[in-house]
Amino acid sequence: MEEEIIKVEGLTKDYGQGRGIFDITFSVKKGETFGFVGTNGSGKTTTIRNIMGFIKPQKGNVTVLNMDAWAKSCEIKNEVSYIPGEIAFPDLNNGITFLKNQAELLGLKDMNYADYLIQKLQLDPSANLKRMSKGMKQKTAIVAALMANKGLLILDEPTTGLDPLMRETFLDLILEEKQKGKTILMSSQMFDELERTCDRVALIYKGRIVDIADINELKSSTLKTYKIEFLEKTDYQKFKKLKYKIIRDQPQYYQVTVEIDDKDINKMFKTLTKYKVKFIAEIKFNLERHFKDILAKQLKGGEDVLQ
Repeated sequence: MEEEIIKVEGLTKDYGQGRGIFDITFSVKKGETFGFVGTNGSGKTTTIRNIMGFIKPQKGNVTVLNMDAWAKSCEIKNEVSYIPGEIAFPDLNNGITFLKNQAELLGLKDMNYADYLIQKLQLDPSANLKRMSKGMKQKTAIVAALMANKGLLILDEPTTGLDPLMRETFLDLILEEKQKGKTILMSSQMFDELERTCDRVALIYKGRIVDIADINELKSSTLKTYKIEFLEKTDYQKFKKLKYKIIRDQPQYYQVTVEIDDKDINKMFKTLTKYKVKFIAEIKFNLERHFKDILAKQLKGGEDVLQ
């Protein structure tokens, strides 16, 4: 059985009026990259703050490296590289001084990896901390966290403020950390970055985990989805009688969306040659689509709540 580095069981922190997190349960295994996705206010940061021991839960348990997250928060912090959701620097002149102070606190003598991170992120650490842009502050926080080279990374929306190129560079760094065997918990509002880096991803909505998706299973699925629109109503009606799995029907457009297994696709295309088809398009199945489909089944208009 794989070792569970983070274990969250029945975690609840109720702030009233529907705000907070409720009965959150999941675990992160050693060497796994686990993603946490949701909109603003969904509960991502509250969950992470409980894991870091900043907040005491009202119900439930959290253990990190087999230690109670609240009772042993100091010990846990010594073993974790952490990027908070909101960056607040001490009153120091520049990034160089801050990173040197961090290195001293960590007992870090070799700054080669820190220099590598600075170069990759194109960071100018000589800049005044208080005058840094949001992106520069985020880069400095990333260097400060990753340079410690800890085995466990907890990252709360770490790409916030990064431009698209730097975001890609950061994701490359996360993949490098993953290759080293690090255990990573990373929250985000961006499906694509979690799909690219994670082994599993949890969707949190209104303080509750709706689903936990296995990325490898999603990528290896043999099911495909196609949207088909017919030129004539009679063809649209005839096709519907063929008993393909229709997951969406739009009669006003003579349009259906079908879900079909790989092995049956050629047969369907051969059948469609007998009809007047206006267009056919594959709808790519990805993490975002998976979660939206789940929410659409549970909530009226659920396909729009993740916008």
